[in-house]
Amino acid sequence: MTLLSNLLLPLIVLIIIVYAIYKKVNVYDAFIEGAKESTTTALNLFFPILAMVLGINIFIKSGIIEYVFSFVAQIIKIPTSILPMAIMRPISGSSSLAILNNILSTNNPDSFTSILASIIQGSTDTTLYIITIYFGSIGIKKIRHALWIGLLTDLISIILSIIVVKLWFNF
Repeated sequence: MTLLSNLLLPLIVLIIIVYAIYKKVNVYDAFIEGAKESTTTALNLFFPILAMVLGINIFIKSGIIEYVFSFVAQIIKIPTSILPMAIMRPISGSSSLAILNNILSTNNPDSFTSILASIIQGSTDTTLYIITIYFGSIGIKKIRHALWIGLLTDLISIILSIIVVKLWFNF
């Protein structure tokens, strides 16, 4: 099995090169052009992601979350660190991943908080991003109903995540 794993990637690269030669594509030039484009894309994405992660960490470390969300968390009996991730998940996948990373690094991975955060991360989606990108790419401008259904689905997923974790994992 290890031999197969070690040979899989070179085999895929070889298949791509053979196919490119068959289609009479200059593989090296195409690779260099793709690398240039990906470098530009990575640089364009780096600073917004850095700003989001920095802002979220400042927000988390300042203690504002504990103050603002503690009342809501007490009512539904969940840790306050879950609420920012649940709120950010429909808006930004990168931000919610940064919050999840913070939760997993400060809690035991088998704790209620970590399991709940992981399940919320996996069961919800970046609704606003999806609507913006997909609807915008095909020119749909009336997004009201899709937005409300998407956000309602995220809310239901969060509620079900809390119920499932409390019942399934006996917390």
